[in-house]
Amino acid sequence: MAETAQQQIQVTLRDGSIKEVAKGSTIRDVAYVIGEGLGKATVGGRLGDDKAIRDLRTVLDADCTLDLVTATSNDGQDVIRHSAAHIMADAILNLWPDAKLGIGPSVKDGFYYDIDPEHRITPEDLPKIEEEMGKIIKADTDFVRCVIDRQEKLAKAKAEGDIYKADLMEGFDPNEEVTFYTHGNESFEDLCRGPHVPSTGYVKAFKVLRVAGAYWRGDENNKMLQRLYGTAWWSKKDMKSYLARIEEAKKRDHRKLGTELGLFLIRPEIAPASPFFLPKGATLFRILVDYMRELYQSYGYDEVITPQVFDVSLWHTSGHYEHYKDNMYFTQVEGTDCAVKPMNCPAHTFVYANDLRSYRDLPLRIADFGRLHRYERSGVTHGLTRVRTFCQDDAHVFCTPEQIQEEISSLIQMITEVYRTFGFEDLKIFLSTRPDDSVGSDDIWERAEASLQEALSANAVAYEVNEGDGAFYGPKIDFVVLDALEREWQLGTIQLDFNLPERFQLKFIDSNGQEQRPVMIHRAILGSLERFIGILIEHTGGAFPFWVAPVQARVIAIADDHVEYGREVAQRLEEEGFRIDTDFGNAKTGAKIRDARLQRIPYRLVVGGREMENGTVAVRQRPDEDLGTLGVEEVVALFQEKERTRA
Repeated sequence: MAETAQQQIQVTLRDGSIKEVAKGSTIRDVAYVIGEGLGKATVGGRLGDDKAIRDLRTVLDADCTLDLVTATSNDGQDVIRHSAAHIMADAILNLWPDAKLGIGPSVKDGFYYDIDPEHRITPEDLPKIEEEMGKIIKADTDFVRCVIDRQEKLAKAKAEGDIYKADLMEGFDPNEEVTFYTHGNESFEDLCRGPHVPSTGYVKAFKVLRVAGAYWRGDENNKMLQRLYGTAWWSKKDMKSYLARIEEAKKRDHRKLGTELGLFLIRPEIAPASPFFLPKGATLFRILVDYMRELYQSYGYDEVITPQVFDVSLWHTSGHYEHYKDNMYFTQVEGTDCAVKPMNCPAHTFVYANDLRSYRDLPLRIADFGRLHRYERSGVTHGLTRVRTFCQDDAHVFCTPEQIQEEISSLIQMITEVYRTFGFEDLKIFLSTRPDDSVGSDDIWERAEASLQEALSANAVAYEVNEGDGAFYGPKIDFVVLDALEREWQLGTIQLDFNLPERFQLKFIDSNGQEQRPVMIHRAILGSLERFIGILIEHTGGAFPFWVAPVQARVIAIADDHVEYGREVAQRLEEEGFRIDTDFGNAKTGAKIRDARLQRIPYRLVVGGREMENGTVAVRQRPDEDLGTLGVEEVVALFQEKERTRA
């Protein structure tokens, strides 16, 4: 009996329950001990505090804690997608054996693989790849992890011309364990850390989506490879739902709608990644700025305007030159090296230092809508959401250390108020900690991170820790919103900075007459206004809330006899500050109404003989709700209520 007891180990699960299993059992065995359904749906597990997911075949030879990873979880989907990437690479080699493999990770909602094929893969080839993947999945062969001799495998890769895998292995730490994964009875192997599903048959639903170009290792000095994107899901139902969202996203693409609605244009041959805002887009831009300025009045901000070009010495002092120069634009002015500002924070230190500050003057809140310029590679620029010139609703708060909690609490309140107003109800909040590339002492970083944690706890805010993703000068709280298609967008940020006040020798006089350092809080809510507009277009499908819509109503005259009355209606509404346009053309009324609907205008106000006689308008509300006939003053009251409530 004693010998049998020694062969048992205790596995503590996430819920605190304990399972006894035989020593040498696998993660998969533990899942099946709990239940057959769980066993079938488990694709990996985490041991102890290790963040890495282990394969189901991982052997348990001692007491341990185990967190099972199921196929329907985000982590589980990543495992499935990573395995699907291997299956796709195998299918491509079956079709075009001369192709060379790059890398094939899982990404949000899918996966990709970078390929260097002699045959140029086209969209017409994608069904063939899917068909070949189907054969590999049907074969249901095991994924097997193999630890290999690095030097031996590197020599073999070079001898066989497998240049990309050789390049990867040469970059590994000499002490790092190198692993390959095989499947298809070892007919396919790939350099990979894993993990993978137990066998190819676990990939139940997949689709190859598109082919694009990508430089090897993201370096434009390297060869351009072909990147094949795909998606994979645990169930066909989930994949069908995802593909439907993709189709809806195409309809909502802000680049497409921006053109159709006359909001902006981009001319890459003239101004790469730099949008031109047309009158309607400029109106939308102004509305956002006006809204933020209204909030600034409520929350005690002063607005400033600062220069756009500074002597390079400023950026050395701030630390941006050493940590951010690859994203900056440089020029010379009368022989002096200068840089175009990528952010406002160093300029605001001069605004602060312009006067001798007392503790009674703090907090000092400074807002700035100054235009910023950052170099983004052409491969990552995208419509309005990734541009090279933009305006932020940027602000900095200078306060005493004792005021940190109150200021951050106020910012959390302000940020959530803004997002609710724009219809972003679902939020995710992250605490981003010290990155490897940072400035400042350990003590300063510990104080800053602790202050943010205390503020989040004091406000009962649920958050996740995003290790190593802070700014180079301080930790931050990031706010991520979910749009109508459940896509995540990082918008707001609160960054706590003890470093810039030290670098720029900022000070204030405390209650004892002694000089002290203020703390600097960097914050943005909408972030880049260009990017926010792109997100808002896609979130609303171009059907903006009434208070934001560039055109709030269109007055439509049925015939020439009704035009003069239509002008009177439009003028009355414009007197109240509403944004009105008119359609007094010769097209049929139905066509005019249809055009207004396509332009996503919130209200169509139709006037004909009866309306002219009675001093009324026929009101249609977007998308196509008939509100009947209302008096002009009733329409004014309706619009005022919509504007007041920001419905």
